Amino acid sequence: MCGIVAYVGHREACPIIIKGLKRLEYRGYDSAGIALMNGELNVYKKKGKVSELEGFIADKNVHGNIGMGHTRWATHGEPNDVNAHPHYSTSGKIAIIHNGIIENYAALKTLLLEKGHTFQSDTDSEVFINLIEDIRTTTNCTLVEAVRLALHEVVGAYAIVVLSKDDPNHMVAARKGSPLVVGVGEGEYFFASDATPIIEYTNDVIYLNDYEIAVVKDGKLDIRTKEDVQQTPYIQRLELALESIEKGGYEHFMLKEIFEQPRSILDSMRGRMIAENNHLMMGGIREYENKFANAQRILIVACGTSWHAGLVAEYLIEDLARIPVEVEYASEFRYRNPIVNENDIVIAISQSGETADTLAAIELAKSKGATIFGICNVVGSSIARATDAGAYTHAGPEIGVASTKAFTAQVTVLTLIAMIIGSKRGTIETSKLHQLIAELEQIPAKVEETLKLDKQIEEISAIYKDATNFLYLGRGYNFPVALEGALKLKEISYIHAEGYPAAEMKHGPIALIDEQMPVVVIATKDSSYEKIVSNVQEVKARKGKVIAVVTEGDTTIPAMADHVIEIPETSEHLMPLLSVVPLQLLSYHIAVMRGCNVDQPRNLAKSVTVE
Repeated sequence: MCGIVAYVGHREACPIIIKGLKRLEYRGYDSAGIALMNGELNVYKKKGKVSELEGFIADKNVHGNIGMGHTRWATHGEPNDVNAHPHYSTSGKIAIIHNGIIENYAALKTLLLEKGHTFQSDTDSEVFINLIEDIRTTTNCTLVEAVRLALHEVVGAYAIVVLSKDDPNHMVAARKGSPLVVGVGEGEYFFASDATPIIEYTNDVIYLNDYEIAVVKDGKLDIRTKEDVQQTPYIQRLELALESIEKGGYEHFMLKEIFEQPRSILDSMRGRMIAENNHLMMGGIREYENKFANAQRILIVACGTSWHAGLVAEYLIEDLARIPVEVEYASEFRYRNPIVNENDIVIAISQSGETADTLAAIELAKSKGATIFGICNVVGSSIARATDAGAYTHAGPEIGVASTKAFTAQVTVLTLIAMIIGSKRGTIETSKLHQLIAELEQIPAKVEETLKLDKQIEEISAIYKDATNFLYLGRGYNFPVALEGALKLKEISYIHAEGYPAAEMKHGPIALIDEQMPVVVIATKDSSYEKIVSNVQEVKARKGKVIAVVTEGDTTIPAMADHVIEIPETSEHLMPLLSVVPLQLLSYHIAVMRGCNVDQPRNLAKSVTVE
């Protein structure tokens, strides 16, 4: 992994590919490269940023109307020039770019070494291209046939694009378990890991399915399965605007996305909730409404920030709909032989819709007969196509690696689901439902109010930017928010941080508290408020520094805390949508002050498309 861009058509390929790679920088990467066809098959690659690749190719022959580029996030082999993509075959006549992991690469490499192939890199991708060359040489078949036969030999995940010096008007691409989009233009085609590099040139795209091979030959596109069955592709119209993937005057995408949350939350509710007549409706649930209402158990599978959103949903669904909920790390789900049956509903949550572990969890749950409901942000993504039903969050593109508006959009959709199921089951009183609808309608405006605290939070950040550890505490609905706040700080500032249920502090973490330990306490007015007051007192008794997020008008905790961030009052069911915002801003400002790359933190990728 991490990013693919390729072009074939009537334009110069290099500028399109370089610009596309820059649009994919948000996915995280450690090196970049490009291959161009112009009589020769020239490969140029460099460790570091795309800008370094740009400088490297400044005096090179980069002309040509067909080419491909890649940003790599290291899996096999350290980040360096040699391991960067594209990779040549042994003869230098074929080149590949590859996202994913080939699990049986070691066995294949041994076989290819015995046959005389040589390897320059430590990557599994170089094994893949040599396998293709070996098949083509030994069977005397076409490039397309060699790719197709190679796909039968490899085990794992892949999105690939292949070019061959002997086939100067061909481009071959394929996918399984790693996303690949085909952009369809006027006499030109684009391939990319997602739509962001494409939208400047075309809004018509094809989302390749697993085991499909796309071939552009002499200006015509052909899509077949790896069994060589021709497919009729569905061309989808993108509703993505170019300005939505640009910074729009903000210093970083993350800050822009934090400030977009009033709109993204509203967009997540739009058409699903009409407050004037207390109407709730979600198209993805309609067909499965009875199944949800009669479910004996709901399993939620997700990773990272989406897992935290799932924890909020556990509180919501159990409270409002009275259905038992289990929240699972998708990365662990299939490795512990989980008990899943046909009466279960599995909700899979992923911003990108391409998270490999979540897709694997979906496959397992489907094999056991469960109904799968997907929640994701990217239209046409793998999870959207793998699930029985689902809901898009409509948050808009999220470029910053650290998710912000994705979290609040997911929580908004999950809140609506809990309210709909609770209403259907009769487990929520009508008056309470109407109250929640009215409160939820006010959330975008209250997030807007919370964002006005930015300057105050920046001042607090300046005091603690050099801290080496943080502790985040919350109870009830605010416990997942504590986890999310700690994750944000770790992701972008590289400060060690841990989130805990506040009551668990006494079972270990309290030993860490001294005058050097900042403790962020989410202490809004709710059913466990008196308990959280006691927790703040315990921290202060040990000279900890308390940064408290409280409800406007609170006087008790402000009298004890070192710093107070007041946010608007709302129902405790909806509080995560507000209480998370100050924590996002805190992590952002601390990271900026520490000189960290906020949008592209080290070692992280936006879409984790390998296990």
